[in-house]
Amino acid sequence: MHIHILGICGTFMGGLAVIAKQLGYKVTGSDANVYPPMSTQLQELGIELMQGYKAEHLQPQPDLVIIGNAMSRGNEAVETVLNKNIPYISGPQWLLEHVLKDKWVLAVSGTHGKTTTTSMLSWVLDDNGMKPGFLIGGIANNFGISARLGDSIFFCIEADEYDSAFFDKRSKFVHYRPRTLIMNNLEFDHADIFADLAAIQKQFHHLIRTVPGNGLVLYPHKENAIQDVIDQGCWTETQTTGFSHEQGSHQVAWQLHQHSADFSQFDVIHNGEYQGTVKWTLMGEHNANNALMAIAAAKHVGVRPSDAIDSLARFENVKRRMELKGEVNGIRVIDDFAHHPTAIQTTLKGLKSAIEMASEVSSAQGRIIAVLEPRSATMKLGVHKQELANSLQAADHVFLFQPENINWSVSEVCDACQQPAAAYGNLADLISAVVSEAKPSDTILIMSNGGFGGIHQKLLDALAVSADY
Repeated sequence: MHIHILGICGTFMGGLAVIAKQLGYKVTGSDANVYPPMSTQLQELGIELMQGYKAEHLQPQPDLVIIGNAMSRGNEAVETVLNKNIPYISGPQWLLEHVLKDKWVLAVSGTHGKTTTTSMLSWVLDDNGMKPGFLIGGIANNFGISARLGDSIFFCIEADEYDSAFFDKRSKFVHYRPRTLIMNNLEFDHADIFADLAAIQKQFHHLIRTVPGNGLVLYPHKENAIQDVIDQGCWTETQTTGFSHEQGSHQVAWQLHQHSADFSQFDVIHNGEYQGTVKWTLMGEHNANNALMAIAAAKHVGVRPSDAIDSLARFENVKRRMELKGEVNGIRVIDDFAHHPTAIQTTLKGLKSAIEMASEVSSAQGRIIAVLEPRSATMKLGVHKQELANSLQAADHVFLFQPENINWSVSEVCDACQQPAAAYGNLADLISAVVSEAKPSDTILIMSNGGFGGIHQKLLDALAVSADY
């Protein structure tokens, strides 16, 4: 059977392609933006990629077309599918019918941390011999791939609240039918499809309605937006997570106790009993919270917390999550997917703590140079622009890029920043300015949810040239 995927280089659709290939289907796909790491993964698997959405891509005619949620009416390939009556389906629906309906699904939802937490959970299960399938919104470094069918009843999935397709406006995750559900956090996002936070909460309650009574729902005890959803009705056991020092923490099933400022070490406590200490290479409060969720979810399917803690010591984060792209003349270039003010703030806070701890054992006093492309649909609409300057406070110097098709000026953020900040509409000019500012021991943190014009390697190359003089 030949399956053609429209929007194949999206993180979800790319993972779908991997699983379809493993199931034995012939898989091809089209996308308007073909760039690594997803394009590299697919090409290495022998999946043919086609640039753009042309009618001829559907010749010879496939048996089924899986249509991504970035597709809309008027798209040449979509119109061809409809006019020729080629069978089509949304990605989430296809996944349910061909994979998830027979699985114990562990779903990770929330505004932030889905990809990292799903990767942690998949690794913990795999490291403990459970051979799970998974679909992650990025390349998981412990596996070298973003998705696999697996060899057990367990399947870990990043549960996105974005809609399924132009003909199915329900959130993707309502198709997944999880037995173990993580809800990490909940904020307003995706302003292109949701009018307000209440609209997103409605979809999350649809998700809760699909969890069976003998399942488990995990969420942070201080997350009011999620508690509001739970209070609408929940028919499943719930467990909460939080810090041991927080008010009311005695009622929290899963607690963490911080050892180091950068959260590279922390204790895990379950129902008042110490389970072990996580010692790992990741940093930041957000990642510690993600780990606690993964440990709790893994216990629900039979992994002892002490074993999960041991596994996390060998966890490698996902590509594009605080990924070191290179170092030139003592200047580090790091790539991160942060695209929401909260994610930006927590990422910078964690990085700053790590740098401060490193400076205690070294004379180097490195700075953080933040480079942000507000590229997501919500960012482009300017919904969060008032919060961006505050989210960037931990950076010592800020550079912003003005993307195309954006209806506000990013210089507004620069004007509100307390530290030096500048905006650029030309990528070459931006790179030149960053290189001029950077000094040995600095860390350049690049934040975007897209390819950003290949800025990472271009910046490293420019730094190398600069170092030669």
